[in-house]
Amino acid sequence: MTSQKTILRALARETLPTPPIWMMRQAGRYLPEYKATRAQAGDFLSLCYSPDLAAEVTLQPIRRYGFDAAILFADILLLPQALGADLWFVTGEGPRLSTITTADELAALKPAADVNDHLSPIYETIKILSKELPSETTLIGFAGSPWTVATYMIAGQGTPDQAPAHALKDENRAVFDGLIDVITEGTIVYLSTQIEAGAEVIKLFDSWAGSLHGDDFQRYSIEPMRKITAALKAAYPHVPIIAFPRGAGDKYTDLHAAIGADCIAFDDGVSADWVAKNVQTGGCVQGNLASSHMVTGGNALVAETRKIVDALSGGPHIFNLGHGITPDADPANVQLMIDTVRGG
Repeated sequence: MTSQKTILRALARETLPTPPIWMMRQAGRYLPEYKATRAQAGDFLSLCYSPDLAAEVTLQPIRRYGFDAAILFADILLLPQALGADLWFVTGEGPRLSTITTADELAALKPAADVNDHLSPIYETIKILSKELPSETTLIGFAGSPWTVATYMIAGQGTPDQAPAHALKDENRAVFDGLIDVITEGTIVYLSTQIEAGAEVIKLFDSWAGSLHGDDFQRYSIEPMRKITAALKAAYPHVPIIAFPRGAGDKYTDLHAAIGADCIAFDDGVSADWVAKNVQTGGCVQGNLASSHMVTGGNALVAETRKIVDALSGGPHIFNLGHGITPDADPANVQLMIDTVRGG
């Protein structure tokens, strides 16, 4: 029953005595069972596109820790690949893509309506998870937000300051805007089909929102998320949406209304006390333990976890990290965090 799912209750603005908890990148390289399944798949993309194996790594942290939600195992760059970009991963370095920087390259991308053929294995993973997850565990689908996805498509890889995307935005606004529009429309199709397959909550990750300044933050981070949220809400009004414009700082204020999201996730660059006063008044919030605590553990982890829980205890809150867990994390520290949240 959905009424038993604590994540959905928090997203419906219920203040719970113990906040529900999940963790960004909870299925990943810090877990030995993940490494074994990854080796079985052969490479990262093969793992993403193998529904049985992708479902397995999604389920692994649920079995080990009993998180209140599972997040689909996939990657934000599968959508660019579905739109026609070449995508590959370099061991130890990360993703590489063919670049989109000209009008001809933009025009060569596939229509947004055509992404589903390529992404059908992802939907099959969701269907498997809908059957295999415990009845109390919420299934979260996700996508990268258009600005963040565009930064990779323009540069062909991750960059420390998103400089290639900023340069294209400044030098060829027509191509840049066109790319944002294509990604936005493709994301709507992608997330709609995730919902049809069984995703109960959607999360939008704008990992590089913090590098947008002035009017660009509103135009290229918030507005695309608002468009996607509005389209999903029109078709699936019962499905909650979590928006995560990482690095927004004091611009986190009023984003529930600006985006139309049910929950705003926040990073560890702002304090939980500040969020309680300036963001939680608008609805559910999610965050924000620094992921470094998953490496260092100890009393500092316990103290900071309790501080966050206490600060946000007056309203709807989903406990999470301020960003994804890192590969050097100690699985025992994850358990300590969970025990602290649930045990006081």
